Amino acid sequence: MATGGAVYKDLLPVPGQDPRQEEDKTTTLTDVPTKSHALAMEAAKAPEERGAAQVEHEEEVVNLGWNEPESHIESPLVGGLSNEDLWVLIRRFNKQMYHVKEIPNPPPGGLDLNIADEEEFSPDKLRSNIERLYMTIGVGLMSFAKHIVRLRSWREARRTAWFCTVYFLAWIFDLIVPAISLTLITLIAYPSARPIMFPPAPIALVSSKTGGVQKPKAGTLGSHDSATGAPENHKGEAVEQEASNFVNGIASVALSSATGKHPQGEPSSEDGAPADSVPDPTSIAVGAADAKDKAAGSTPTKEHDKTKVPMETAMWTKMRPIMHGLADVTDTWERFANALSPTPPFPRNRYHLRLAALIVPLLITSLFVTSYMFMKGVTFGIGFGFFGDPIIQRGLDLMNRKFPNWQKLLELRNTVLKGVPTNAQLTITLLRIGEANKAPLPPPPHVSTPPPEEPAEISEKDLRATGADYPLNATEEELDEAMAHDPTTAHETGGSDIDASKDSKHGKKSSKILGFFKGTVKGGVETAIGTDKLKAKTGSTHAKNRLGAVPPKNVDLTSGPIEFKARYQGKKGHVYITTKATIPCVAFSTDNTIEKIGSQEREDLHPIWSIPVGEIKEIRKVGGYGWKAKLVVGWAMGREVADGLEIVTRESKVKGEGEKKFKIMAMPLRDELFNRLVAMGGQKWECW
Repeated sequence: MATGGAVYKDLLPVPGQDPRQEEDKTTTLTDVPTKSHALAMEAAKAPEERGAAQVEHEEEVVNLGWNEPESHIESPLVGGLSNEDLWVLIRRFNKQMYHVKEIPNPPPGGLDLNIADEEEFSPDKLRSNIERLYMTIGVGLMSFAKHIVRLRSWREARRTAWFCTVYFLAWIFDLIVPAISLTLITLIAYPSARPIMFPPAPIALVSSKTGGVQKPKAGTLGSHDSATGAPENHKGEAVEQEASNFVNGIASVALSSATGKHPQGEPSSEDGAPADSVPDPTSIAVGAADAKDKAAGSTPTKEHDKTKVPMETAMWTKMRPIMHGLADVTDTWERFANALSPTPPFPRNRYHLRLAALIVPLLITSLFVTSYMFMKGVTFGIGFGFFGDPIIQRGLDLMNRKFPNWQKLLELRNTVLKGVPTNAQLTITLLRIGEANKAPLPPPPHVSTPPPEEPAEISEKDLRATGADYPLNATEEELDEAMAHDPTTAHETGGSDIDASKDSKHGKKSSKILGFFKGTVKGGVETAIGTDKLKAKTGSTHAKNRLGAVPPKNVDLTSGPIEFKARYQGKKGHVYITTKATIPCVAFSTDNTIEKIGSQEREDLHPIWSIPVGEIKEIRKVGGYGWKAKLVVGWAMGREVADGLEIVTRESKVKGEGEKKFKIMAMPLRDELFNRLVAMGGQKWECW
C-alpha cells in the first residue's frame, strides 16, 4: 500500500493515458484500485480488533441484523468503532449522497468519492450542505468557544492558573509564538494531552456567558454532543435534527422578512376580524412577498421592476459555486478532524504526526525571528499583494503554461491532508469492509417512538476536570438540577418581541379552512394514485414510475440485504444481488419465490434484466413524484414516499452495446441498495 507523500502522477491523470482503454474492463473490489479499496480488503481479514463484519463465515452472504432492533445486532460490526458511531456516519452518508459517476483515472490523494468540479446544483443538496456545515463546523466552533469561556472564567482555577502562568512566562521572555507552537504540537501529536488540557463537557451544559453550569435549552440533558441537549434515541440524532431545524429557522426568518411580518404593529386580535380567517402568510408560500408589495401600492411584476429577473438569475447562478464552496470547507474540516482522531481502518498515527511535523519549522523559526522582522515581512507582503498585480499575473500565466492544473497540486487534500478521508470517504471504506467479507453492514435501526424525556447517562468520558478541580466547578446537586427535565426551558426566548415574531397563529376559522383543504387535497391525491394504475396500463411511463411510491399502510416493507422490494416499469418485484460468481451481479425479477431462496442463483427466477455490478458507471437517486407532489403527499396524507434509483452501465465495444439505463422505483430501502452497489465493485466514484 502506498504511503503518504504527494506524487504528481498520483494527483493528476497520467499524460497519454486513454480512459477508453478501460471501458470494457470490469473491475472488482479485489482489484484495489484506490487506497479505500485496499484498506477495506486488509481490514476485512484483520487479525485484531475484529467486528462481526470481519469474522469468517460459511454463508454466501451473512445477515448481520438487517431490519432487526438494535438489541439483536452484534456489536461491534467493525472493529475499533462502536455501532452508534457507525450508524451516525451511515445516516449522514445517506443524506449527502445523491448521484455518483465512475471516473477512469486515479483519484486525487488515492481516495475516491470526491466532489466533482461540475457538481449539479439543487436546493435540496444546498440544504444538505448547510446541515453538514452546522453539524461539523458549527458544533465544533461552539465547543471551542465554550472551552475558551471556561478557561477565562477561572471556575476551574488550577487549570486556568497553569495556562495563565505559562502564557505570562512566555510573554516575559518573548516566547509567545514558540509556546503556542509547542502547545499545538503537543495537542496534535499526543492525543492523551487533549482531555487533560481541555477536559470534556456536554456543550449544552456549559454557559456561554459564565463558563459554569446552565440548564440545557431543551430542558434536559438528553444528548452530549448537541447544542440544545435534546433527547435522542440513537447517538447523533439530536445534532442532525438541530441542523435540519437550523435551516428551517433561517428559511422561516427570511420568509417572515420577505412577507413584511411585523407583529408589534398589528392591532389586537378579536373574533371575527379578517386576520382570523387568513392563515399566516409565512406558512403558505414565498409568493406572499409579492402580495405584501401590492398591498403597499407597488407593482412587483417583471414589467415594472426591471431588477426582478436579473437579480433572481444572479442569485440562482451563484448558488452552485456557493454550494460547492460550502462542501469544500466542510470536507476540509472533516479531513482535519479525521487526521487528528483517525478511525479504523485508517492509520492511527501517520496523519497527526504529519500535521505536527509541519509546525516544527514554525517553532524553530520563531526562536530566531524577532517581532520587528515579522512585522516588516507582513507589511511587505501586504504591499506586494496590493501593488504587484502585473508581476503576479505574469507569474500565474507562466505557471499555467508550465504546470497545467498546478492549483490542484496545492490543495490541502493533495498535500498536507493527502490520504486523509472525509466522513463520506470513511463511510464508503467501512461499507466496503462488509462487502469484502460478504457481510453487508446493516442500516441504522429505525425507531418510531419519541426519545424519552430523561437525562442521558454521564460518565467521566463525557464530563471531567483536570486535576482536583470539580467539573465546571459545580457540585453534584447543581449538575443533577441542570440535567433534570424542565418542560418550560425550551420555550424561553430573549423578550416579548422575539415571542411575537416567532409565534405563528392561524386563528380558529383559518384552522378549519386548512383542515378542509387538507381533507380535500388528501382525497385528490388518493384519486390521482388510483388514476395512475389506469394510466400505467395504457403505457404511460411516468405513471408506471409512480406506482407503489405511496405504499399502503400496515404493509411489510422490510427487505435486504440480498433482495430489495421494488418496481420496474410498474411491475412489482425484487432487485436482488448475487455474489456466487467472481463478479457480483444485480438483477430484477418479478418471481415471488425470491423471498424464499435468498441469494442462490436459480434458473426459474427468470430475471427481466441482470447486469454485473462492475459494469455500472453511474447511479442516481431519483423520485417517482416531483418535489411538489411529495410535499402534498407528506402534508395531506402524512405518509412516506418511496423513491428509486437509476442505474447506468458502461458502453461495451466488445459486445457492441451502448450504455443502458435501468430505473427501479418504489423502493423502501433505496439508500441501502445504493450503499451496497457503490461499495461492492471496484469503481472509482465521484460525487455529482
